[in-house]
Amino acid sequence: MDKFIVLGEKKLKGIISVSGSKNAGLPIMAASLLADGHYILKNVPDIIDIRTMAKLLRILGAKVEFENHELKINTENCSYYEAPYDLVKTMRASIYVLGPLLARFGKAKVSFPGGCALGARPINLHLQGLQKLGANIEIEHGYIYATAKKLNGTEVIFEKKSVGATTNILMASVLVDGITILRNVACEPEINSLANFLNKMGAKIEGIGTDCLTISGVKNLHPADVTLIPDRIETGTLLLAAAITKGNINVKNCCPMDLGIVLEKLKEIGFSIETENDSIKISGKAKNPIEISTNPYPAFPTDLQAPFAALLSTVKGISIIDENIFSDRFMYISELQRLGADIKLDKNRIVIHGGTKLTGAPLMASDIRAAAALVIAALASEGKTEISRVYHLDRGYERLESKLAQLGADIERIED
Repeated sequence: MDKFIVLGEKKLKGIISVSGSKNAGLPIMAASLLADGHYILKNVPDIIDIRTMAKLLRILGAKVEFENHELKINTENCSYYEAPYDLVKTMRASIYVLGPLLARFGKAKVSFPGGCALGARPINLHLQGLQKLGANIEIEHGYIYATAKKLNGTEVIFEKKSVGATTNILMASVLVDGITILRNVACEPEINSLANFLNKMGAKIEGIGTDCLTISGVKNLHPADVTLIPDRIETGTLLLAAAITKGNINVKNCCPMDLGIVLEKLKEIGFSIETENDSIKISGKAKNPIEISTNPYPAFPTDLQAPFAALLSTVKGISIIDENIFSDRFMYISELQRLGADIKLDKNRIVIHGGTKLTGAPLMASDIRAAAALVIAALASEGKTEISRVYHLDRGYERLESKLAQLGADIERIED
């Protein structure tokens, strides 16, 4: 397995561009199953999760070509409706094919999803929503069997905001008979991106950007092309890498509006933030500890919780982070402690006594965002840090080490 070797205490400087959004690309790829034909997706990040979804689409009968960040999908010959365990276990987003397969074929067989180890991540909201639309759901031998002679418009009220459930039920709803109203839906930019793409395919979705979507079912959809939105989590990660090294960088091809509270928290710490339509500049030094509480968008994103913890471990004073999305998203703490970070865990809260000196040590990543946090911390650590299991990072970031190296980081990938 590949690993990173990082020699810390190098200030990051320069200009860097952000890749397209993984979390927007995966559901849009799944949505291509809703209508026969040719699709072109541009600005697609070349990462493991995208290639995994491409492999799943091929299993379902699609032809997929991926080159130079352009994804060509042909779904004319899709006839298979089973997403196998061996593939689904590696990526939770594989569950996104459940809704489109059911809407197109009237049946779907999808293994329970895998992915990062982030504690209990039930899919009950997905299944309850499909049942409300008229699907019959059975669970046998680790597989979800969904069937429906006909899906009908209805009202679905999610008991809590869920990106995954919103994604699946939205895709299933566009071909139903009648009007479907989805309440308390997730409002992430990636959800808006999917809804806009579905409308380009001929769907009739109203309320995009709010927590209530109204879908007027249509009989048929048609293929469409799309350019993926920038990856807001990669944008935040690059900003944090600059912040922890007291650097000065300009992140281009991003969307500052999607990072409102993240930029506010960086300002609160003491950094200077300048934004334009598609760029963010960060400079300055950390001055103040802060408190963070993760919650659904537009609140603070859980995907940047671990990277922020890495930064706050270097900020003098006591910072607090409450994690309200995933129960086990603090698995990285013991690794940061190996670098010298003073972090205490109490249920879903961590208390960080920042300002301690970080020194290099061997580390091991446990999930995508934990891996990013370890890289960020390593950039500020004295001496050499060796990070193993960076395949986690490769699931969500396109050659992050190369982008950091362009900005002046001393980081090297050792390939096994």
